Amino acid sequence: MAYVSLKRIIEKMKLENLTPDLDIAKVKITQPDINRPALQMAGYFEHFDATRLQVIGFVEYTYMEGLPEDRKKEIYTKLLSREIPAIVFCRELQPDALFLETAVANKVPVLMTKKATSAFMAEIIRWLNVKLAPCISVHGVLVDVFGEGVLITGESGIGKSEAALELIKRGHRLVTDDVVEIRKVSDETLVGSAPDITKHFIELRGIGIVDVKTLFGVSSVRDTQNIDLVIRLEEWDKDKEYDRLGLEEEYTEYLGNRVVCHNIPIRPGRNLAVICESAAINHRQKKMGYNAAQELYTRVQKSLARRRDEEEEE
Repeated sequence: MAYVSLKRIIEKMKLENLTPDLDIAKVKITQPDINRPALQMAGYFEHFDATRLQVIGFVEYTYMEGLPEDRKKEIYTKLLSREIPAIVFCRELQPDALFLETAVANKVPVLMTKKATSAFMAEIIRWLNVKLAPCISVHGVLVDVFGEGVLITGESGIGKSEAALELIKRGHRLVTDDVVEIRKVSDETLVGSAPDITKHFIELRGIGIVDVKTLFGVSSVRDTQNIDLVIRLEEWDKDKEYDRLGLEEEYTEYLGNRVVCHNIPIRPGRNLAVICESAAINHRQKKMGYNAAQELYTRVQKSLARRRDEEEEE
């Protein structure tokens, strides 16, 4: 199961640990959702998902302050006796001594942030959604071409890395070579990234490993990129019929999400970098509402209709 360590969250979100005596090394967050325990403060614990990160804002805090001491002790014990990974107080709100004492007794880390509640919730949910998204690894090269994430796939040795290198020289940016980690962030969005060990490296047969960031500068690489288009390279087959119009889109599927896919036949003399650039621009154009193949089809239909009208007049 995917998880993010609490220590990593503290570092990323710049949280202050109010219970430094507790060992947080083994605390893991396994869900991208968070919970504001307002109903639990009022005593309602049915359907309470204790495995979520708990966030306390101004409303919950003022309610806690107004509780009598005996009620506080009862509610704090009920809340903190659950297996809660951590509780975050927003807006630099300071929990009272009884809350901290009960949290330490139940080994629940208590954290604090300067951020407003809504801003913190939006940021932590977005970040956790990426980190905890379903993930697979595929063989290929991911390049940012004119802002479009182009995933180049194909058999080993067919020329994926060489195409990527030419694209980098033409001003585009490498995300990852050889292994692409794909995360399903939403039902519409796939995000690709590189494994830490191979980040910014390209393998070129006959030369070896090339450090793209060192050779071409920081503007030639990026850490993550949405996958908008897949280009599948394959050996030219003279007996195979290839799509020459592109009226109907072909798709491939990763983690249940469909992505537009072009099968590009390889033969001597074909400039893969230019083909990839053209495919990316054409895909961008289609998203903006213009389809060249459809425009050609419309022109042909109009031409045929005009000829029919002329024949009828004769």
